[in-house]
Amino acid sequence: MENHPSQLWDNCLSIIHDNISQQQFDTWFKCINLCSFEDHKLTLGVPSAFVYEFVEEHFLDLLRKTITKVFGKDVTLTYKVLEDSQNSIYSKIESSNKTTLQPSTTTRPANTSPEPIKSSVADDLESQLNPNYNFENFIEGSSNKLVRSVGEAISKTPSRTFNPLFIYGHSGVGKTHLVNAIGLRTKELHPRMRVLYVSAHLFQVQYTDAVMHNKVNDFIAFYQTIDMLIIDDIQELSGKTKTQQTFFHIFNHLHINGKQIILTADRPPIEIVGLEDRLLTRFKWGLQAEIEKPNQELRRLILEDKIRKNGLVIAPNVVDYISKNVSENIRDLEGIINSLLAHSVVYNNCDIDMQLVNTVLPRFMPKRNTEITIDFIIETVCNYFNVSSKDICSKSRRQPYIYIRQVAIYLANKHTDISNVQIGKAFGGRNHATVLHSINQMQNLIDTEEKTSKEISRIEDMLVGN
Repeated sequence: MENHPSQLWDNCLSIIHDNISQQQFDTWFKCINLCSFEDHKLTLGVPSAFVYEFVEEHFLDLLRKTITKVFGKDVTLTYKVLEDSQNSIYSKIESSNKTTLQPSTTTRPANTSPEPIKSSVADDLESQLNPNYNFENFIEGSSNKLVRSVGEAISKTPSRTFNPLFIYGHSGVGKTHLVNAIGLRTKELHPRMRVLYVSAHLFQVQYTDAVMHNKVNDFIAFYQTIDMLIIDDIQELSGKTKTQQTFFHIFNHLHINGKQIILTADRPPIEIVGLEDRLLTRFKWGLQAEIEKPNQELRRLILEDKIRKNGLVIAPNVVDYISKNVSENIRDLEGIINSLLAHSVVYNNCDIDMQLVNTVLPRFMPKRNTEITIDFIIETVCNYFNVSSKDICSKSRRQPYIYIRQVAIYLANKHTDISNVQIGKAFGGRNHATVLHSINQMQNLIDTEEKTSKEISRIEDMLVGN
């Protein structure tokens, strides 16, 4: 009786398992499943482009020999690669005919790049990590529990689990604290690893300086020696084409050589405008993890921790009141405690009661019911997407400017009392029909696409001060 294709693929996995380590099997083959086998064509489902590329690069010989042995000769191999899990988008890629350059037992390729510094010892590198941002004082809650556990796992075995790790969330939710904590724990567990934290802005400044001094090759060579590269606020590279091209090559080199990459941004990759598609694709290879705004429970825990560390005495009802009324920004919580401490000291250690809190708290609470003008909407939308008002008010028919323009028009219609004719004039003299089309188009996207709905909600939070 002829075996079912799924049984044949299980036989393949058994053979592969016997020829590689448990770690390699769990990482690269456990996640692959059989999609179909018809007319000598085998299609395997792969969870990401990174898994497909790694298997092709390092295990192709073993995979092909095993398939031939189990399924027979003249079997063609195709991968069904998951590109977008949220929208269930796949792409089919045929296996290459290349042979692997290294034995299947290889766990990490050697770094073949030229050595730009005298020594590769970790002590020679200033990691730029903030020692105050560690796991011990990173308060855990439901909004950050997942990404914290992922970060701790990466610290134990860098590049073995989630690589790259892409952390995103609103400003002030703890992204910088967490990535510094990951770097510090990694240095503690792996003292010889070269760990570097750098903001995207500083990376851009360094690159510009390297160009001016004709030292771009040295700049690239240095970054290629890093074992764990942490770049904060990667969205700030938007529109910096040359810097992106250089970072693309650094990213590829580090990734291929088994080095850990950690990135943060204020939004997920799919919503970042102005970054090259090939970079965005790579950002989605590993794990995208969101740190959400802290809920009231986490805000209260953070407050209690800071109160305890500052030696303050604040009644529980006052703490509850602050946690309910302050914004979701952790930095505001720190500012409130510092302000309360300052007032208490200046006024001879006065009690921190509701009267004092009501004096301090308004400074940290968003102003509400302020007029939302069309100029403010355009400014807010442009800041969110990192484009200029000139771009969306021009006659350009290029994407993504069309989409961004439609977002601003929709919000202008919703949040102001001005007519569609006036809205059209504000956006480069567009007619009533164009404005109406933009409004209907955005409403349709909001009703049908969760991504667009969330995006509009975030921008509206910015408009009303949430």
